[in-house]
Amino acid sequence: MIRKLQANDREQLVSIINKTDNFSNEEKKVAVELIDEAIGNPNHEYYNVFIYENDGKIAGYHCTGKRALTDGVFDLFWIVVDNNGQNKGIGKQLLDHAENFVKENKGRWILAETSSKDVYNATRNFYMRNNYSIVSQIKDFYTINDNLIVFGKYIKT
Repeated sequence: MIRKLQANDREQLVSIINKTDNFSNEEKKVAVELIDEAIGNPNHEYYNVFIYENDGKIAGYHCTGKRALTDGVFDLFWIVVDNNGQNKGIGKQLLDHAENFVKENKGRWILAETSSKDVYNATRNFYMRNNYSIVSQIKDFYTINDNLIVFGKYIKT
């Protein structure tokens, strides 16, 4: 089941984030900040967090929101699946939910930014398998030899 974030989800989400090995400490901090922002403002236009829950246990989430100054572009800020839930289709269900959220909110593009580091190979392959294309790359964006890669998918209404 995928549902909207509730305040009492925070502890489980922080645990999932902290167990995600390919996230740096800074990335983990930002992920938690967005969850806190969404809990503090449940009607936030930019940070909409949806939880994948199975038998009362959270297995993942996505954070999706409308990009400022656009009339139909959305960012997929985070899509995270617990290590124990990897390769079970949870990420795909969360991605499908994010795309439907965009469509329901009259969006036409969904964008997901990621790093070119090797630890993000699986992430990049995940987007490619799900019909996302690379719409932009910025060399040495995060650090030298760590490029920003922006994946995008045009959402048909």
